[in-house]
Amino acid sequence: MRIVLYEPEIPPNTGNIARLCAATKTPLHLIEPLGFSLDDKYLKRAGLDYWPHVDVTVHPDLDHFLDNVPCRVVCSSAREGTLLHDFAFQPDDAIMVGPETRGIPTAVLDRFREHVRIPIWGEVRSLNQSTATGILLYQALAVSGSIP
Repeated sequence: MRIVLYEPEIPPNTGNIARLCAATKTPLHLIEPLGFSLDDKYLKRAGLDYWPHVDVTVHPDLDHFLDNVPCRVVCSSAREGTLLHDFAFQPDDAIMVGPETRGIPTAVLDRFREHVRIPIWGEVRSLNQSTATGILLYQALAVSGSIP
């Protein structure tokens, strides 16, 4: 399993996700452009002292990621896709989460067959990026039999 943040914008969200990846030994892939520097103090603070334990790779663009990481990409979307609890995750999946302010662009979503969404029945547009990533990752690990 791996987490892919497509053009992340908010440092504390990426820091929280990095901490999640350290806790689960899940590789983290960041697709540029990033909305911050990897030296950002808010990014580092959110990840606390776990950064040395994060397997993080930065890619200049989506094509670079796809050329270098063979995997099935599962796109998360607030509005379309198979409901999370009905999706058949596989151990080598890459769960892609989009930028906080706009989500994964339609042109990127259209490149991939697999879309998954977390059900939301309250009066909100979407969940926080790091919250959604945690929900997606733990469900994916459980369904794929990857929890130790």
